[in-house]
Amino acid sequence: MKAIPRIISAAGLFVLFSCQPDKTMYDASGTFEATEIIVSSSVNGQIMAFKVREGEKIEKDQWVGYMDSIPFYLKKKQLYQNIKSLESRKPEIDKQIAVIQTQINTQYREKQRVENLIQARAANQKQLDDINAQIAWLETQLEAQKSSLEITWNGIREDISSLEIQIEQLNDQLNKCQIVNPISGTVLVKYAEQSELAIPGKVLYKIADLGNMVFRAYITSDQLTQLQIGQEVKVFADFGEETREYPGRVQWISEKSEFTPKTIQTRDERANLVYAMKISVKNDGFIKIGMYGQVKF
Repeated sequence: MKAIPRIISAAGLFVLFSCQPDKTMYDASGTFEATEIIVSSSVNGQIMAFKVREGEKIEKDQWVGYMDSIPFYLKKKQLYQNIKSLESRKPEIDKQIAVIQTQINTQYREKQRVENLIQARAANQKQLDDINAQIAWLETQLEAQKSSLEITWNGIREDISSLEIQIEQLNDQLNKCQIVNPISGTVLVKYAEQSELAIPGKVLYKIADLGNMVFRAYITSDQLTQLQIGQEVKVFADFGEETREYPGRVQWISEKSEFTPKTIQTRDERANLVYAMKISVKNDGFIKIGMYGQVKF
C-alpha cells in the first residue's frame, strides 16, 4: 500500500517538471525598449503655456506650448530702429560730388575756349597748361571724395549687416520660444509646468514612440552565424502566465562583446561574453518598456 503514494508523488513531480517552460526553446532573452526623446527648453524665460499630459499621445510637429518671447521681440524692434538710424546716415554721393563735378565741367569748357584762342593766336600755351593742371587737381579731389564717401557707406553697410545677423539670431530665438513636439509618440514623464521659469537645457518632458518597440536581446558567439541584419525572427513577450508572439526584424548587432547582464539568461549558461542585438517589433499596445521577453531565430 505504501507504494501507491510514492507512485502518485512521482507522477506529480513528472507533471510539475513537464509543465515548466523549456528555456532551450528560445534562442535568447532580453527586454523591450523604446527610443526615448528628451525635450528641453532652448531659451531663457517663463513657460507661458504648456499643454502636455503624461500618457498622452502627441503627433510630430504638434505645438504644445510656448515660452515668453516679449524680450526677444523688443530687442528685435530696437535693432530695426538702429538699422533705420544708420540708413539715414547714408551719404548722398551724387549730391556731395556735384560741386566738384560742376567745377570740372567748367574747366573743360574753359579749356575748349582757350584751345580755340590758341588756334586764333589770341592765347598762349601756359594758359592751357594751367587749365589742364586745374582739371587734373579737381579730378583727383573728385576721386578722393568718392573714395571717402564709399568707405563711409561701406562702414555703414557693415554695421547694418551686423545688426541684420543679430535680427536673424533673434528670429531663431523667437522660433525656439515655440515648444513643438519632435516625434509622434506617448508622453512618458512631464518635468515642467506652466508659469515655471526655464533656462536652456531644462528638461520639459520625455516622449517615446511606443508603437514601434525595440527588443534588446543577447546572443552568444556561436549564434552570430545564425543572424544577419534584416532577418525576420519571432519575439515572445512575457506577460507572466501568458506569452504573446510578435514578428520581429533584426536591425542591429553589436560589433563588441560584453559580460552577460545579470538579469539576462542565455541558451548556453556557460557563456560569459555575449553580443547585444536589437530587434524592431510592432507594438499592439500590450508591450511595455522594461518587459522581459525571448526571441527565436
